[in-house]
Amino acid sequence: MENFIPDRQNGWTQTGTNMWRQVTGYNDRLMMVKVKFLQGGVGAVHEHPHSQASYVASGRFEVQINDEKKVLEAGDCFFAAPNVPHGVVCLEDGVVVDVFSPMRQDFVAKA
Repeated sequence: MENFIPDRQNGWTQTGTNMWRQVTGYNDRLMMVKVKFLQGGVGAVHEHPHSQASYVASGRFEVQINDEKKVLEAGDCFFAAPNVPHGVVCLEDGVVVDVFSPMRQDFVAKA
C-alpha cells in the first residue's frame, strides 16, 4: 500500500440503503475505511473477529454495542472489541471513519 493516499484515489461502494464505503488504506495488520451515511442508513448489528475503533467525523448516530445504545456526534468515538455485537443507525447525514485490526479481507474483495 502507498504511504500517501489522495481521497480521490479510492472509489465508493454502496453497501446498503443510504450507505457507502470507501477503503482508504490498509496492510495486513491495519485498515482504515470511511463509511458515508444518509439519514436513516443502518449499519446492522453484527460482529466480527477484528478489533474496531470508530470516529464520527460528521453527523449523528445511534450506536449499539452489545445491548447498550448511545447517541454519538461529530468528534465522538466508539470501540468494538472482537466478536462483540455492534451497529449504528444514522440520525443525521454523516461519515464514520472505521479502523480495523487486522485488516478486513472481506472489504478488499468487495472494494
